[in-house]
Amino acid sequence: MHDTGTGNTAQPSRRAVLAATAGAAGALAAAGPSYAADAPDAPDDRRLRALVSRMTLEEKVGQLFVMRVYGHSATTPDQADIDANLKEIGVRTAAELVAKYRVGGIIYFAWAHNTREPHQIAALSDGIQRASLELPRGLPVLVSTDQEHGIVARVGRPATLFPGAMAVGAGGSRSDARGLGRIAGRELRAMGIRQDYSPVADVNVNPANPVIGVRSFGADPKAVAALVAAEVAGYQGSGVAATAKHFPGHGDTNVDSHTGFPTITHSRELWEKLDAPPFRAAIAAGIDSIMTAHLMVPALDDSGDPATLSRPILTGILRERLGYDGVVVTDSLGMEGVRTKYGDDRVPVLALKAGVDQLLNPPDLDLAWHAVLAAVRSGELTEARLDASVLRILRLKAKLGLFRAPYVGQEGVDRVVGTRAHLAAADRMAERTTTLLVNEGRLLPLSRRRYPKVLVVGADPASPSGTTGPPTGVLAAALTGLGFTATALPTGTAPSAATIARAVAAARDADAVVAATYNVTAGSGQKTLVEQLVATGRPVVAVAIRNPYDVAQLPSVPACLAAYSWTDVELRAAARVIAGRVAPRGKLPVPVQRADDPEQVLYPIGYGLTY
Repeated sequence: MHDTGTGNTAQPSRRAVLAATAGAAGALAAAGPSYAADAPDAPDDRRLRALVSRMTLEEKVGQLFVMRVYGHSATTPDQADIDANLKEIGVRTAAELVAKYRVGGIIYFAWAHNTREPHQIAALSDGIQRASLELPRGLPVLVSTDQEHGIVARVGRPATLFPGAMAVGAGGSRSDARGLGRIAGRELRAMGIRQDYSPVADVNVNPANPVIGVRSFGADPKAVAALVAAEVAGYQGSGVAATAKHFPGHGDTNVDSHTGFPTITHSRELWEKLDAPPFRAAIAAGIDSIMTAHLMVPALDDSGDPATLSRPILTGILRERLGYDGVVVTDSLGMEGVRTKYGDDRVPVLALKAGVDQLLNPPDLDLAWHAVLAAVRSGELTEARLDASVLRILRLKAKLGLFRAPYVGQEGVDRVVGTRAHLAAADRMAERTTTLLVNEGRLLPLSRRRYPKVLVVGADPASPSGTTGPPTGVLAAALTGLGFTATALPTGTAPSAATIARAVAAARDADAVVAATYNVTAGSGQKTLVEQLVATGRPVVAVAIRNPYDVAQLPSVPACLAAYSWTDVELRAAARVIAGRVAPRGKLPVPVQRADDPEQVLYPIGYGLTY
């Protein structure tokens, strides 16, 4: 069956849901799609408990897993994706994955070819729902993705792409954070994605953090907490489950948990003061799900286990101390941080014993699925323990309307995704985030009459969503559209001496230079490039397109902006600021330390110039 995604396929499968759940599903029969998250016709707890009681043990185990799968279609993916699925999962398609393992959730990735464009995404989502609901006792599937915006975005254009968290932190507006969640949530829901692994609730206090950085709203726990709560309200008001991550806090690491096993050395008191407030705020805002971190916090649990596998952290602190009874989802079980101490067969079992509900993206699903099944059969895990997690997952599916209206069709894509109003809202929001850090001699705004010919050099990192950039080209096009004659000369993140010489020669033929910098370090070629460009005598404007800390490494540059990401929406806003079409309004949400003395603050939280 092809995934057309049209709404007229919904009725037979809704009847299939009713038949499958028999007397337990009286409240599943409802009218057409609804965007209300808490409709009165959602199944109540009594019916959901009855539903759980009818499930086989294998079906319960399946509900706990959220799995990746390759392909743009649930039933007819490309041959290369079929081959990848056979190699990694032992099935050909998403439909076969659901049938074999009865998985409760599927996570979308761009690299898995799930997110080509919005109509295809909606059709894939409907195809997955159809495949699951047509099974005996079939249940709707909770489709999720990492759509943080900024530097982590799985769904690209023509969907609306917003500034990332640190940019929103620079804007400092709870209304903007709520608006981002509301619009992004409506668009995700229209594509059949009902759980978003966002917002990041980590407080980024370590400039050397290799994995969080600009994915965090900032370094002030109170400010981060307010923006987290606002974004949660926006997403969940649109009927999409928000996910605060990464509990108990990933903001002070210098190790990437994808590739290593970080340790947080905060005392219990510091954790309460620094890391806990955003998670408390998320819980107070009614957060639907919380994601665990694959890191060790000895002050909270000295066993040496990662938080994902820690009962003292997940049950003792999150459930009992903080009073959270929503869904707990692991970070990806394929990450090194959770695999260093135990084998892939033990990790899912230990996560469930710790208090987790959803097991995300295990490297070997068959091994993990059978390990959980064996743990119940041996008595290491009780079936009652599984029932508690399955009930939480079904409650969330009911709240999100998946029992009433599992299908989305194509109409919502046309009506909601990437509308002119949504794109304009993202542009306006980005204008409120761009932060001016240096402006010697009032170089900015740059005069078109005095500096008509602009050279744009710098780094061109790959687009987060695969649909934006390259940054130098976007900046050059935006400046040209604003009345300059701008040309792009990509120089990369590690320019060679020859590349630097070529850029310097080109600068001598320009009136001004814009340099896009990306995580500049003391010995990097980027630093040398900017210094040699400044030495030409041409005015140089640096635009930090990821971490705002770049400015500390560029003491000679006469003007410097922080854009916090290299997606088009933020780069275009930076161009408008450079041209003077809008005034810079962003304020640093993190402190920038001096490069030669990190104990000294060069620019404090709240710093930002304007004109």
